[in-house]
Amino acid sequence: MSLPSEKNLSALLDERRTFPPAEEFRRRANWNDPAIYDRAAKDPEGFWAEEAKHLDWFAPWQKVLEWDAPWAKWFVGAKLNVTYNCVDRHAHSARRNKAAIVWEGEPGDSRVLTFDMLEREVNRFANTLKSLGVVKGDRIAIYMGMVPELAIAMLACAKIGAAHSVVFGGFSAEALRERINDAKAKVLITADGSWRRGNVVPLKASADEALTETPSIEKVVVLKRIGKAVQISMKPGRDLWWHDLVANASDECAAEPMDAEDMLFILYTSGTTGKPKGIVHTTAGYLVGASTTHRYVFDIKEDDVYWCTADIGWVTGHTYIVYGPLANGATVLMYEGTPDVPDRGRFWAIVDKYGVNILYTAPTAIRTFMRWGKEWPAKYKLSSLRLIGTVGEPINPEAWMWYHETIGHQRCPIVDTWWQTETGCAMISPLPGITATKPGSATRPLPGIAAEVVDAEGKPVGPGGGGYLVLSKPWPAMLRTIYGDPERYVQNYWSRYPGKYFTGDGCKIDADGYLWLLGRVDDVMNVAGHRISTFEVESAMVDHASVAEAAVIGKTHEVKGQAISAFVTLKEGVHASDALKEELKQHVVMKIGAIAKPDDIFFTSELPKTRSAKIMRRLLRDIAEGRVLGDTTTLADSTVLAKLKEQYKDEG
Repeated sequence: MSLPSEKNLSALLDERRTFPPAEEFRRRANWNDPAIYDRAAKDPEGFWAEEAKHLDWFAPWQKVLEWDAPWAKWFVGAKLNVTYNCVDRHAHSARRNKAAIVWEGEPGDSRVLTFDMLEREVNRFANTLKSLGVVKGDRIAIYMGMVPELAIAMLACAKIGAAHSVVFGGFSAEALRERINDAKAKVLITADGSWRRGNVVPLKASADEALTETPSIEKVVVLKRIGKAVQISMKPGRDLWWHDLVANASDECAAEPMDAEDMLFILYTSGTTGKPKGIVHTTAGYLVGASTTHRYVFDIKEDDVYWCTADIGWVTGHTYIVYGPLANGATVLMYEGTPDVPDRGRFWAIVDKYGVNILYTAPTAIRTFMRWGKEWPAKYKLSSLRLIGTVGEPINPEAWMWYHETIGHQRCPIVDTWWQTETGCAMISPLPGITATKPGSATRPLPGIAAEVVDAEGKPVGPGGGGYLVLSKPWPAMLRTIYGDPERYVQNYWSRYPGKYFTGDGCKIDADGYLWLLGRVDDVMNVAGHRISTFEVESAMVDHASVAEAAVIGKTHEVKGQAISAFVTLKEGVHASDALKEELKQHVVMKIGAIAKPDDIFFTSELPKTRSAKIMRRLLRDIAEGRVLGDTTTLADSTVLAKLKEQYKDEG
């Protein structure tokens, strides 16, 4: 694990452009008084308690926080229900007929669900789950595309007290199986398929493959999304159609009073050991964090149309498509497809069609749009936009400026947010009515969040320095544990600097106290905003019959942030070929999913290792990035490196 290089730090420190909030925006912003930072710092518990009053509670808390590092309990003793806060209270208010979810399918089909309609749909499916024997505390796996029923399923689980575990629809059958078994899920909710770039993603077929070894699954609920365009099999007694189940279900269902610390969901994320970590989020703290940050970071107004382009299979979709916006009574746009179907103007056509006011997307997408050229967004007005944001990875200044000028037309504040699956909600971000932004910087920790940049010994670094980002105080939406593995929770996040949460990200702090995120410092790659562990991909590689050994690294990629490069040693008698490269790539897709497919595979007779036989991945990164090689004194055989460097130059 290495600190950010001085070269990287000095390049970022040279960024001097600043963009203060426009006076009109500042005047109307939900937060526009800089004193909020000091107030929250002096009394963080009081700050969060005040924000919690925006929610409806069935019973009040006796204590805001119990903290015995690294174990936290927030809003101790309180009772509430997440779905009641996200749906029911709005359905029984002046928002009854307000659009809650506006959905656009990839082929162009669309639906609108008002809060009243959403409540009825959620209640029908909640009663359906009850009829299948689901009770409070059960775990429910969800494996679907971006359709309203995905949000309905999540909200139905939360309404009756079952914890959901959403698995991204791009994951393979094996990845789905692993997550189902770790959570011991009782029911799987899936669909016959979903649309992606005009093709059918065969979700039910993948689910069937996964379910060959999932003893905890009792029932499978299947949504008919594709219909005749896909052939599926239904196993009698296990598989049930969504539409048949809800047809006779009641549209009335009381919300289950949940303790503040009851589990809301498990969401799996990559870890350095390869085995995905089941991140546990609980009811009250998570919803307070999600709703508060959504309200202030995005400056949400009653008549806004808000669009987060993430997939709900990731935490961004959980927090900023479903729970945060709906808790605030916002109108949420959901889109099933990709930015380039039917053409490369798809996102901008949607913005104009629905009058989107707030757009939240990934730097990977922005860099792709840059590559496609300004002519695509130039075909559209984009005049409805008043705020734009980024999420998933650090954004480079060039992409930030393109976003500002080409999409925001120099009038929209940009909120560049940093956070993680584990943090539950945004932690570092500009406040659009207060913060002067800088291209490429996430700026400052949000009010109520305590973040520091420390060196290897844990000492805070001064302005101009770089090191590791840590969070030095608890926050409501923080993960509570890793499901079934509390020791791993302590070891992964709290052992390096006792009492402080170790984020695993490099960071630098400039003369103004602004934070510049530099990406992962451990063996987790950030590929197009998705966290993928090197170990996970290496394990998939070595699983192939032809591979003796593999080392995987993330190298800089101008669009995806990082691309996956694999260095592979083949077994005796196996010959390297382009066909084998493609076979290995597809093997990784089968084991993990398309997001983990290596861009490059290099066959080598040996890998650079220390005398104790540890593969030196940092030297492979140096080769891939074209850098001067770091310390090589611990190499067992220095000639290996020279051969690899020459080979990479020839093939790369």
